[in-house]
Amino acid sequence: MKTAVPIIVAGLLLMLLGIGQRTVWAPAETVTAVVAQDATAGPVTVIEPGARGDADGPVEVTVEADGPFTLAVGRASDVDAWVGDAAHLSVTGPGEETLESGFSEGEDSVPDPSGSDLWIAEESGDGSLTYRWSEPTEGDWSILLAADGEAPAPTRVSVTTPNDQSTPFALPLIIGGALVVVLGIALLLIPPRRPGNGHRPEPVEGTRAYARRNATAGTRGSASRTAAPGAVLLVTGLVGSGALLGIAPSIATTTPSPTPSPSSSASSATVNGAPSAGSEASGPPVVLDSQLERILGAVATAVADADTASDATRLAPRVDGAALDLRTGAYAVRAKDTQAAAPAPVAASPLLLDMVPTGTGWPRTVVALTQGDGNPVPQALLLVQDTPRENYRLTSAVQMLPGSTFPSPPAPGATGPVPLDDDAALASAPQSAVTSIADFLTEPSGTNAETFEENSFAEAITEFQAGVVADPGNKAAKITFTHAAREDQTQALLTGDGGAMVFGYLTHTYSSVPKASGDTIDLKGTVYQSLTGKAVSEKGIDVNYGEAVMMYVPPAGSEDRIRVIGAAQQLLSATLR
Repeated sequence: MKTAVPIIVAGLLLMLLGIGQRTVWAPAETVTAVVAQDATAGPVTVIEPGARGDADGPVEVTVEADGPFTLAVGRASDVDAWVGDAAHLSVTGPGEETLESGFSEGEDSVPDPSGSDLWIAEESGDGSLTYRWSEPTEGDWSILLAADGEAPAPTRVSVTTPNDQSTPFALPLIIGGALVVVLGIALLLIPPRRPGNGHRPEPVEGTRAYARRNATAGTRGSASRTAAPGAVLLVTGLVGSGALLGIAPSIATTTPSPTPSPSSSASSATVNGAPSAGSEASGPPVVLDSQLERILGAVATAVADADTASDATRLAPRVDGAALDLRTGAYAVRAKDTQAAAPAPVAASPLLLDMVPTGTGWPRTVVALTQGDGNPVPQALLLVQDTPRENYRLTSAVQMLPGSTFPSPPAPGATGPVPLDDDAALASAPQSAVTSIADFLTEPSGTNAETFEENSFAEAITEFQAGVVADPGNKAAKITFTHAAREDQTQALLTGDGGAMVFGYLTHTYSSVPKASGDTIDLKGTVYQSLTGKAVSEKGIDVNYGEAVMMYVPPAGSEDRIRVIGAAQQLLSATLR
């Protein structure tokens, strides 16, 4: 009885201690670290992947500033490339009391980073902003902070990460305390023994009681000796159980070794090999799906806006190369001939196929195949980003030819530029293929007559040229057709079978000159009259077209011929001699 109450109290205290670890003394759910107040500011602040610490899930980033600013998230290497030589504060990771940071000297200004195609996410803040930072896919990701590129970027940054809330001793304390309480209660329920080890007071010698006591002493002694060990066994068993939970001094025990389950054995055994192209180990694609959707939307919006206004200057931020030449020419022609056909619209969706590289260098080239409501056939869009601080621009937009097949793309993320003058792995070097199609269109029966498979683009042009020359009305004119490759516009990308998809741009000049003195070139009723303002030319006329082509070049050793799978042609201008 005397020992039961202290045991019960001790058990309750143990239980309270375990419950306290789960409640009153439980660790905080999150830990917040801040950048030191005396951190040096530059035009850019970069929060590096290490600032996340060991957090696997989302963390909260809180930024405070004196005015508006931009928070952008991008691949760590992309953020570093965008920052370049600019002065910046780098937040590198959690320290003992603050976030560790370091300042790098450099250029004192940068462009405004808002709207860059590099970012997978972007937020605008004014005064303060809390951002939930999660990693979109495998890889290292950083946050870039900037005001307008001129003013200092925010440095009052805090990162809140989940805290380790494990309390490994709480449950053993609660269970052990409960067992100790049970022990105390059990001791209370054991009947108390009488004084004298269960015997009555000693009788006086010579009395009847003394005689009876002597007659039964052996029996009572045996009974008393069999009662005590039961309590001893009970106490030993309970104390032994508590020892396994760390409550009492340990007792030597033999515990069978756990047998690992098949799942735990498999998860601990990993085999690392060379990653295949496009695998997770080779890195994420340089443009994620959400980015590509946003980029295509921006390009399509810019083109639609320029088409509506017939204003080529509106194309400049998002269109370049062959696509810019063809659309600028289309606007110029339609300004003088309202009957001229409008250029094919550029659709952002639906996206039928895309080819996105994983390489981290520049320039970067992306191909997207789309077909909107205004496109009778799919349209291949070639997007190029020249430098980290420039956005992707549409450099070619060609319509798939009827009956053509788009080349099989390589493994996801394995696309990349192909050397333009290297024919070691291809049936023809990409630049040579573009030159060959120009030569074939100029002279269909020449040396490249068997280089290309039959296609509707080449057939339409060569038949038109032959028809113009054979027209009896043109007997008084000397007519020539010249197609030339614009070498600075050629792009080539790898395909799934080891071949290449080649984008090229040709200039096409159709010249008509009188054969003899007194002969003239009749322009009446043609689009050329609208463009030149003359119905007749005594010296001749030069008509200029732009031709964008997309070709498939087979791998080296293949017996297949080069295929033209997409094209776009546009009348650009007509000039009198």
